[in-house]
Amino acid sequence: MNFSAMQSDSSAAAKEGGRNEIQLACFRVGEELYGLDIMKIREIIKPQKLTLVPKAPPFIEGVINLRGAVIPIVDLRRRFGQMIDDHNRRARVMICSLSGKIIGIVVDEVIEVRNFTRREIQPAPQFLKGREAAFFIGVCRVRGELTMILDLERILSSDEKIDIERIRQTGTSS
Repeated sequence: MNFSAMQSDSSAAAKEGGRNEIQLACFRVGEELYGLDIMKIREIIKPQKLTLVPKAPPFIEGVINLRGAVIPIVDLRRRFGQMIDDHNRRARVMICSLSGKIIGIVVDEVIEVRNFTRREIQPAPQFLKGREAAFFIGVCRVRGELTMILDLERILSSDEKIDIERIRQTGTSS
């Protein structure tokens, strides 16, 4: 959901007397704080044993088997060019729905789930440039810290989504 869609949802909700809030799962990747709409998250688990997939993009850690489903794992630390700490006991995998497919995203720490009114969410800063700027749909404050709100649908390009589907299928046939 993009920022303007969030705001139009807000206007519609206000007219209908519905909720004017969004719930965000707040988490860290490196030193930075991010948020993701909880409606995109199915569950949060501890990292599991991975099966590596040859020729996968560098930010794909591999696949896991979660209750019979093969799930590709995207490492947001690698995706955002952050340092990797393999000994982080707080790391978690957020199992998310992305374009009708299930993926896991690795984060350094899940902090909390918070409610925000649509008014508390501002558009992403204009100075962000390049392909990575599209990853974010807005920004809000959590305890005085800026929190960048991720647009999960834009974390992967169309080609990368196709690659992930191939990776998932490769993991199924192994």
